[in-house]
Amino acid sequence: MTQDPTGAPVHRAGQVALVGRPNVGKSTLLNALVGAKVAIVTPKPQTTRNRICGIRTLPGAQVAFLDTPGIHAARSPLNRRMVEVARRTLEEADAVVLVIDAAGGLGAGDRELVASLATSRVPVVVALNKIDRVAKPALLPLMAALGALLPGRDLVPVSALRGSGVDVLLDVVVRALPEGPPRYAEDEFTTATERFLAAELVREQVFLATREEIPYGTAVVVERFEERGDRAVVVIAATILVERESHKPIVLGAKGERLGQIGTRARAELEALLGTKVFLELFVRVEPDWARSRRRLEELGL
Repeated sequence: MTQDPTGAPVHRAGQVALVGRPNVGKSTLLNALVGAKVAIVTPKPQTTRNRICGIRTLPGAQVAFLDTPGIHAARSPLNRRMVEVARRTLEEADAVVLVIDAAGGLGAGDRELVASLATSRVPVVVALNKIDRVAKPALLPLMAALGALLPGRDLVPVSALRGSGVDVLLDVVVRALPEGPPRYAEDEFTTATERFLAAELVREQVFLATREEIPYGTAVVVERFEERGDRAVVVIAATILVERESHKPIVLGAKGERLGQIGTRARAELEALLGTKVFLELFVRVEPDWARSRRRLEELGL
C-alpha cells in the first residue's frame, strides 16, 4: 500500500490499457496480471477482437486492465473496428502499458506506436515481454533503444508465459495510478458477461483446432445460455459462423470429429470458469461476409 507525504495510506484505482502490435502477448499478460483467465490465447495474431477488462484488487489498489486488439494497418471492416476499439481504449485510460515483443524487436509498427505514446497525457509503462526467448545480453540494446524513444518511462522486462517480472510490473502500474476508491466489488475479476466468455472460449478452441486451415473468417454466437437446477448445470448452445462453404467441413472434420474435439475442450474450459457442469451444443453455419456486416459486427460487440 502506498502512502502520502504524511505517511497516511493511499488507495489507488484506475483503468490501464494494454496496447501493442498483434501477437506480442497482451492477452497472456492480462491473464497473468489478473491471476485468472479472462482473455483467450492462441498462437495466431489478432485473436483478441473486443476490449476485455480484467480486474485485480490489491490491499491498497484496484486495477482494471483493458486488453485491446493489436494495433496494425487495418483494411477489412472487422480489422478497422478492432483498431478503433484499441485507440478508443487509449483515450479512456488512466495509464498505459505498452507491450513489446523482446524476441521480435522494434519493428516499424512498434516505432510508430511508441511515437504516438511519447506525448501521452497519461503515464506510460513499457513491458518488454517474452524475455524467456531472448538471451539477456541481447536485451540491452533493445532496452536502450526504448529508453531513448520513451525517456523517463519505466521499462519492465517480463515473461507473461512464465510469470517472471509480472509482480514488478504490477507494482509499477499501481504507482502510476491516481488516488481513488475501488470501482468494482472485491470478488470481481472481469466485467465481461459469462455469455461473452463462453463465446470466446469456444472461439479459442476453434482457432487452436483449425490452426492455419481457416483464416479469420470465424466467429461464435451464443444462442442459448440457460442455468438449470439452481445452477447445477448450465446449458449452452453456440453457433460457429464461417464465411465460406469450404470452411464448414474443416470445422466439422471427418464425421464431425473435429467439432467434437472443439466442444470437449471448450466444455472443460467453461466448467472451470463457471464452477459447474456444462452441457455444450455446437453448430456450424455458413454466413458469407459476416465480417463485413455492420449488423453482425455490432451483435458481436464490435
